[in-house]
Amino acid sequence: MRFDLAVTIPYNLFIVLKMKKLNITLSILILLTIIAAITSELEIKHAAFALIGFAIIKFIGVSFFFMDLRKAHAFWKVAMLIFLLIFTTSILLIG
Repeated sequence: MRFDLAVTIPYNLFIVLKMKKLNITLSILILLTIIAAITSELEIKHAAFALIGFAIIKFIGVSFFFMDLRKAHAFWKVAMLIFLLIFTTSILLIG
């Protein structure tokens, strides 16, 4: 029994630390969403660029922290960033 308890405590501690990091990331994503909503209501000349910037940061946050892309092969990281670059460029050229 003591051996099981000794193994369980560090594992649970790791889970708590990981959840704390995810909670911070989630809080930042929620804050960016609120800022984007406020920015969209203001009559700023280049608000679209700010909104796309917020979307880029949120996209990277979701893909690297919640989809665990940071643990993936380098190919997938580069592919995701290239997709983000192409998609953002096409949106900016259209708008």
